[in-house]
Amino acid sequence: MSDSCNLRTVYVVDGSRSPFIKAMGARGPFTASDLAVSIGRQLLLRQPFGGEDIDEVIIGCVIPGLDETNIARVISLRLGCGKKVPAWTVHRNCASGMQAIDCGYKNIAIGRAELVLAGGADAMSYSPLHFEGKMVDWLAGFSSKKGGLAGKLKALSKFRPSLLKPVIGLLHGLSDPIAGLSMGQTAENLAYRFGISREEADSFAEMSHSNLADAQDGGRLGEIEPVYDAKGQVYDCDDGLRRDTTVQKLGKLRPIFDPKVGLVTAGNSSQVTDGAALLILASEDAVKKYKLNVLGRVVDTAWGGVEPSEMGLGPVHSMAPLLEKNSLKTDDVDYWEINEAFAAQVLGCLAAWNGDYLKKEVGIDKFPGEIDRERLNVDGGAISIGHPVGASGARLVLHLLKTLERTGTKRGVASLCIGGGQGGAMLIERD
Repeated sequence: MSDSCNLRTVYVVDGSRSPFIKAMGARGPFTASDLAVSIGRQLLLRQPFGGEDIDEVIIGCVIPGLDETNIARVISLRLGCGKKVPAWTVHRNCASGMQAIDCGYKNIAIGRAELVLAGGADAMSYSPLHFEGKMVDWLAGFSSKKGGLAGKLKALSKFRPSLLKPVIGLLHGLSDPIAGLSMGQTAENLAYRFGISREEADSFAEMSHSNLADAQDGGRLGEIEPVYDAKGQVYDCDDGLRRDTTVQKLGKLRPIFDPKVGLVTAGNSSQVTDGAALLILASEDAVKKYKLNVLGRVVDTAWGGVEPSEMGLGPVHSMAPLLEKNSLKTDDVDYWEINEAFAAQVLGCLAAWNGDYLKKEVGIDKFPGEIDRERLNVDGGAISIGHPVGASGARLVLHLLKTLERTGTKRGVASLCIGGGQGGAMLIERD
């Protein structure tokens, strides 16, 4: 979109996120909409405009609850935006939160909106259990069976306990039906292709926890709004952090997806988490009208496709075209955020970021330069923070803006791999 002189500048004026709460087996203390509403109230209370002044609400979500159909509308109404404010939900797997921001960005850029509340929310601990098709068929037959009690008894005689075997929605959803692989297995593919070792993956995971610990101790996560459950318990930090993480301890964990020769473990993978992140996007007219402070601006986005069995390379296929389109080299980017779906996946992206791969696989003739790992995920990533799939894309953009603000730097790129073989990237800037 950055190549059109008719498009309006789109600013991010504020944002908040919840602490990311690790799923511990049972349902967590908050649904996805609970988390979004809790942080959204605090976000809107500090604005000089009301919820009814927002033009639309756009939320990314992958696993909405039973009472959260079109979760964006549920969140919008609970926040008091009013019945006249339209709200809609987007789903692009792990990049749903970034997709929501992209949709709001485009609508403001072309003049269809002035203020947009965008972001993402997911409570993965609420992921549903399903019945297999045979059980569904039996229930349908039993409920519609004619012939009175005799007919019901005949139908009941066909019931087998094996029909009650549940399908775990989360595990099923984290498998690719085209490639026939789980997301973890696609990370194993990247490790094999690029010769990534177990020690390298565990070292990356250790660094993620170390960076998050430093960020918490240094007060660099001010975008987090505390949330309170029904018992008054406060949640004010990402609880997936393991401060005692070492390569030695991680090395004792068994591989999950390839027990014999694999390297992807629970310790070097992203955590199953509940969380929400929201941003307020505004046009220049809205900034002037309400005298808003500006956190930064969305410059451009790029989306790319890749072989589903190597879906983790999606960031390469979106970041490189994004830089090329905007005539940028890696040295022009101050900070990077690449979602840590798996340590092997991020390391695979860094290994693929070379002139040969970009030319042959992405179609980029001029190599933009190496990515400085000292400027990548400086305050931790999904391995330590967690990855509530619908919210992560919004968290990356928000924290990147906060990092630029804190360091007095100008430009950042946020990116994610996307289940199904895609990648998304967003370019943001500060003056």
